[in-house]
Amino acid sequence: MAVNLKGRSFLTIMDFTPEEVRYLLDLAHDLKAKKRAGIRGEMLRGKNIVLLFQKTSTRTRCAFEVAAYDEGAQVTFLDSGSSQMGKKESLRDTAKVLGRFYDGIEYRGFEQAVVEDLARYSGVPVWNGLTDVDHPTQALADVMTIEEHVAKPLNQVKLVFCGDVRNNVAYCLMYICAKLGMHYVGYGPDALTVDAKVLARARAAAAETGATIEISSDASCLKGADVIYTDIWASMGEEDQIPERVRLLTPYRVDAALLAKTENPDVIFLHCLPSFHDFETTMARQQMELGYDIREVTDEVFCSRCSKVFDEAENRLHTIKAVLVATIG
Repeated sequence: MAVNLKGRSFLTIMDFTPEEVRYLLDLAHDLKAKKRAGIRGEMLRGKNIVLLFQKTSTRTRCAFEVAAYDEGAQVTFLDSGSSQMGKKESLRDTAKVLGRFYDGIEYRGFEQAVVEDLARYSGVPVWNGLTDVDHPTQALADVMTIEEHVAKPLNQVKLVFCGDVRNNVAYCLMYICAKLGMHYVGYGPDALTVDAKVLARARAAAAETGATIEISSDASCLKGADVIYTDIWASMGEEDQIPERVRLLTPYRVDAALLAKTENPDVIFLHCLPSFHDFETTMARQQMELGYDIREVTDEVFCSRCSKVFDEAENRLHTIKAVLVATIG
């Protein structure tokens, strides 16, 4: 069956069929091979895109900009200091204006409703660069990395997310695993459990693909994992919750002992980045001085041979490029 995503927004993996997700991954692999071969494309020549950032980023901004430039598009970057959206101009009016200027809009911020409204009112494809409850471009890069490093078909891969299992990265991983027939486990404390509606939605998708979706606070769920994944314990705007998060999540820190519980010598480690894996950042040092070790993974694991985090970071570029090419190319 031919897949045509022209004119589609990319707001959540849940809007896409398994075949459409597979198409984006295959396209990303192809575009990566071409870039490695020094082949520059022109599939976005004459296109203009705008990046709306209410949350800062390294990988998302750079990946969107380089992806666009590689294929010939022009990019405008607007952060919260340069955009009037929600301040002097309503979201609806901003969306309508940007839709007249640009072929596509990327949004990275807080509420999922914002990215949905941008798509509703702009009349052009809108891409979700991260919200409080989803991060679909990250999930594509994660699965692309798994395909490069795990010698199994996806429907035999077990991925365990360790830590706060109700954060945006955990949710997008659960969604893509459900769509692709994978085995997803959210391993974290019962006090930070998954929203019941989110879990039901993922399990409904899993029922159609043969995927397994589990949530557990028991370390026995680590056995047989092919992928161990984690994220920082307090997202942007949640710094006041650090003491409680450290108390709850320290038992789920990814260290050598946790990896050993997988009983898989070929297990790989993934992280969306940035990561607190040492004390070389201002925030990690300041929190340690206050008595809080905020490392969600040890340096031993982060720098080990099983860590594929920088391959994963690079793949943000290739998967985002695939989304741009597929939807506006």
